[in-house]
Amino acid sequence: MAIEPPTSRPPSATSLPLYSGPSADAPPKFAKILDQSRCIGCHACTTACKSENDVPLSVSRTYVKSVDSGLFPEARRSFQVNRCNMCEDAPCVNACPTSAMFQREDGIVDFDKDSCIGCKACIAACPYDAIFINPEDHSAEKCNFCAHRLDVGLEPACVVVCPVEAIFVGDLNDPQSKVAQTVGREPVAVRRPEKETQPKVFYKGAHQSTLDPLAAELPPGGIFAWAQQAPEDTHHINAGVPAGHGNTSQAAAILSYDVPHSVPWDWRVGLYTWTKGIAAGVYVVAAALVLLGVVDAADPLWRWVTPVSGLVFLGLTGAILVWDLDHPGRFYYIFTRPQWGSWLVRGGVIIAGYGAVLSLHLLSGILGAGGWSVALTVLGVPLAVMTAGYTAFLFAQAKARDLWQNPLLPPHFVVQSVLGGAAFLALLQGVVPAEAVAPLGWTIAGAGLIHLLMVLGELALPHGTAHVRLAVHNLTHGRFGRYFWTGVALVTISVTAPWVPLGAAVVALLGLLAHEHAYVQAAQSVPLA
Repeated sequence: MAIEPPTSRPPSATSLPLYSGPSADAPPKFAKILDQSRCIGCHACTTACKSENDVPLSVSRTYVKSVDSGLFPEARRSFQVNRCNMCEDAPCVNACPTSAMFQREDGIVDFDKDSCIGCKACIAACPYDAIFINPEDHSAEKCNFCAHRLDVGLEPACVVVCPVEAIFVGDLNDPQSKVAQTVGREPVAVRRPEKETQPKVFYKGAHQSTLDPLAAELPPGGIFAWAQQAPEDTHHINAGVPAGHGNTSQAAAILSYDVPHSVPWDWRVGLYTWTKGIAAGVYVVAAALVLLGVVDAADPLWRWVTPVSGLVFLGLTGAILVWDLDHPGRFYYIFTRPQWGSWLVRGGVIIAGYGAVLSLHLLSGILGAGGWSVALTVLGVPLAVMTAGYTAFLFAQAKARDLWQNPLLPPHFVVQSVLGGAAFLALLQGVVPAEAVAPLGWTIAGAGLIHLLMVLGELALPHGTAHVRLAVHNLTHGRFGRYFWTGVALVTISVTAPWVPLGAAVVALLGLLAHEHAYVQAAQSVPLA
């Protein structure tokens, strides 16, 4: 079946208002209906999509999940088609640093593989787990409603191939379209409405056990119908929750089929937050020692140890960030094709500015101009604090991860930075002047205590969503519990031993590293689809 092509649809990052009535001047706004009361779980849409868009094995733009609910003999199997939800306020578009993810005038969220650097920020931001990295070309992709077909008046491949007409697409701005009439007159649902993304994929007749990824339990023994999933490890996660872990439904529901899902950010992101915190913290702590008169501005600690240490750890941070990209050779796109709404871009500018201050500081130390380096603290300290804290805003753009939507995360990252910076300087006892050793030990103890209070306080407070509760469970008692409690124990030791700065420094740094890994991974361990 053919549909009338729009007159023009140039790519645009501008969002459109919600449909408020017919208008002759309104551009088309495509939406899709998935009628789950008709779906028979044949997976024809998945195979048609793979064929039409040349999607490789191991990944899918669209797939069908099934959940078995009820108890024999009153049992049923419910299917749900999962794909990009074409959000009106698309988190992936906001998070992408190079506009590789963009929104067209017709509302379709599309992608440009040539602009993708493989940072996976779009994957972390998507509340629907709809984006993946293509294993062949290493760029992000997802369902785009077969935009190339819509542009020439054809329907998407999945619509054409569905044998029971459970999928149809149309223009929400056209009151005569089947999509507009269904959305306006019949009960439909969207996935995760609390995220306020205003999705344009509507589900008709969907069972709640399929709409909510936490409503069903994982099958005993991890045995799925027709497929064997990847073994459970820190990089794979499936929909559903383990038995006895508090699924969100009172009904008996078991996940019977799902595709494997991978977390976007691995252990390198936790390592990056650790090295970046130390890079910022050494400057903040050293500047405090100088401004308080504990260390003289002419001391080698301030003249060259501080800027060199900051630059080394800043260089390690940059190297880890580039290493984590699936297109590391395109890292410079962040500066040459910036999308300024992305905190990856903003963070890159902050880090560059902080690195420039450290370089000027080192130059002033080499030239013996100690007064210049002290004057630079007016810029250096704020930039160091922003370097430590901007990751909280980057994590907040990962709208899919409720654990990271924490208003105390920016100051917490700054506290961790002070702890890491003081601990690193305390390791340099052959260089650090004797009068600074004791203050460093007490700084480790004070920052470590505040860190522990913020960590344990976050755990003790009531959690607003089931997503956060499951993430906290995985953090403290699940796969990442050993890292979390090791981090707590080591930082606790550092807090109780300020008179042994060297030992406190070692355990504090190791404890911070363990905590960063656990926190980053636990937030990504909750299923989204």
